[in-house]
Amino acid sequence: MDAPRSSERLLILTLERYGVWLRSGVVFPCSALGIVLADVADTPLAMSLLLPAVLACGVRLYALRRPLRPALLWTLDAAVLVLTGLSQPVLGGDGANVMVEAVVGICVVAFQYEWASRPVAGVGLAMVGVVVCVMGDVLSSPGQSPDAVSLVRMFVQVSLSRAAYLMVRARARAADRSAAARAASRREAAVAAARRATEREYLATLHDTASATLLMVSQGDGRDWSWLSPRARQDLEALSAMPGFETGSVDLAALLGCVPEGEGPARVQLNTRIDGPLVIPSGPGLAIFNGVREAVTNVGRHAGVRQAQLRAWAEENGVVVELFDAGRGFDPQSVPARRRGISGSIIGRMHTVGGSASVTSRPGTGTRVQWRWHGRARPSQAADGAQVTGGVPRPHRVQAQHTAAVRLIRGQFLYGAQLAVLLISVVWQFTVSLRRLTVHQDVYRPAWAQTAAFVCLAAVAVIGGAYLLRGRQIPPRTRGWSLGSVLAVSAVCAFTLPPEQATGPADWAFGVVGWHALFLLADLRARVYAAFLGAHMGLNATAVVLSGAPSTAESAVMGISTISACGFQFSVGVLVTRLLHGTAPAAGTAAAREEELRTRERIHEHMQRDHKKRYRALTATTVPLLVGLGHGALSPHDEEVRLRCGVEAARMRRLFAENDAVSDPLLNELRACVEVAEDKGVTVSLAVRGQHGEVPVEVRRELIDPVTVILGRTRSTARLTVVWTPGAVRVSVISEDCADDSSTRQNAQTHGRATDSKVNVARTTRGKSVWVEASWRRPVAGGVDLT
Repeated sequence: MDAPRSSERLLILTLERYGVWLRSGVVFPCSALGIVLADVADTPLAMSLLLPAVLACGVRLYALRRPLRPALLWTLDAAVLVLTGLSQPVLGGDGANVMVEAVVGICVVAFQYEWASRPVAGVGLAMVGVVVCVMGDVLSSPGQSPDAVSLVRMFVQVSLSRAAYLMVRARARAADRSAAARAASRREAAVAAARRATEREYLATLHDTASATLLMVSQGDGRDWSWLSPRARQDLEALSAMPGFETGSVDLAALLGCVPEGEGPARVQLNTRIDGPLVIPSGPGLAIFNGVREAVTNVGRHAGVRQAQLRAWAEENGVVVELFDAGRGFDPQSVPARRRGISGSIIGRMHTVGGSASVTSRPGTGTRVQWRWHGRARPSQAADGAQVTGGVPRPHRVQAQHTAAVRLIRGQFLYGAQLAVLLISVVWQFTVSLRRLTVHQDVYRPAWAQTAAFVCLAAVAVIGGAYLLRGRQIPPRTRGWSLGSVLAVSAVCAFTLPPEQATGPADWAFGVVGWHALFLLADLRARVYAAFLGAHMGLNATAVVLSGAPSTAESAVMGISTISACGFQFSVGVLVTRLLHGTAPAAGTAAAREEELRTRERIHEHMQRDHKKRYRALTATTVPLLVGLGHGALSPHDEEVRLRCGVEAARMRRLFAENDAVSDPLLNELRACVEVAEDKGVTVSLAVRGQHGEVPVEVRRELIDPVTVILGRTRSTARLTVVWTPGAVRVSVISEDCADDSSTRQNAQTHGRATDSKVNVARTTRGKSVWVEASWRRPVAGGVDLT
């Protein structure tokens, strides 16, 4: 059996505490009233029996703070029943019978809540209560049979208590199931958003490190390669690190002081003015640092100047960093979407962590890049609804989700409580109250008024039940008329009953009126219900006082009956209020914590898996190149090394282009590879024929990779063709002077074998000219292949 979730678990805990306090709240005053009822000579013996029962309740209250062994608690609970039952013959009289019946009745009811998770123990204590009642009747009235009516009434009380618990628990479980389903949906969305955010960070890191390094090597830029080995080793370290798990805080001022200025002809001198320290979460801090590093690299490559100004300062709840150069400038709107330096490494990174970045530039006026991050980022700033503030990305709208969970749990608790109280009202009215009404018809003055009041009360239950069973709230107007009717029933029954019968066996309405009012007022605070009970008791007290002041013994008996009836009902009202306004928010908070923990664990699991998968994909090609360049095993002066670096740089550019929102992803990714070849001075002509269609990303990778290899090894000229037909798509390239290598042939052969994506690769070599074609049969609706 699954462990109880938050709502059920807190419900059980609340009911346990309620049961202990309810029982103690009845035992304490009733024991005091019982001692008052005892004769002077029997007072010491009564105290010797009742005070240990009070002490046992005190120990049970202490156990709420410091849990004791269940066996000891069960023994204490049974001792309260036995001691109370033994006090009945000592106290003697009708008052003793009422006191013992009230205490034992409330105790067996409370035990069903105290031992809610152990029903056998609760039933066992109920049986002890029955035995105690029988024993008390026999000892106090020798020769007479036990009162069967009180035993039946006790059985009804126990059954209703257990049924009420099961009904409320069922609604708590329904709330937990619904909350779990919603949480699972939100968790999947949060995991997907976090994976996308981490993927963007990974692509940005790959763009800033390995892609840039390999592209520079492939282009043969510069004669001084002294910077290459340490940079290749740094790239390896950056690629092996798992993004998104930086924790704690960092001093952004210290980080910005470590921004690399570049090497050789691309070195940029930074004039810094940083108002530090600037302590922010590590996630935004590293995002700004990496963005500034990429911006400085762009200055060295494209600005045409060797100086830039770097400023950083704090503002309310955040920081601002600004980099300015007086270079040639550019038009940001003219930058192709395939270029990732600005969109991914600078702007994209900041959006991921809930910040913002902007690039302001015009030709001839220089470039200004600004980063902003605030401690309380607006939800709209974070991409995909997830924010990385250091550590695993956290979803937004947590407070709104918590409020929705509390509202859901509260609604289920209210519905369950109203149904339970309605069940108690109807069953009690048509069993115990109906018997009392029919047996004591000769007592009422007049009897028809009591019968009419009974019918009116039944009508209130039917009307209220009709709304509840249809899952609707009772309208305010209907509730007002119903409450007025219930209070009128209380008044009619109080004033048409002889005063000496008040709260006695003939008073069928005194103990049931409160239940009808409770299911009408369950959604309101307990003080409203207390006001109703006060009016109800006031009407009955007025009817008694108008007929003469009762004696001390009569007052004690009435007090015990009032405590066992109205006191118990008020305690249930307090319990309902506690469930709605205490337990429900606590359950919502606990559910939110559990959801956040599960979400973080799930994100951590997926991010680890994704990182291993990404790094495994690099180990076959990129990692060996970086290792060789970093440790001097491979030389950038070697043409074969530069060609391999060009192929890997083109593959990475194609990977970056996968996430572009374009109408023809295949052509967009091909153009990304073409741009790398053109940057090396290769002339590439591209022709497209036919109407483009949808191609899965796995198929696009298989189609483009053979072409990427040929383009990367082409020295001067290549012709690229994409042909779309209704049944297939073909991508071919002709290289006029392709640098041949065994790895190229092996790659073509590998792609020529059958794969899951059904891509076939054909290759023809004639001298230095190489022709490669990758083709894929497109699925056609209806299963008809048009090729």
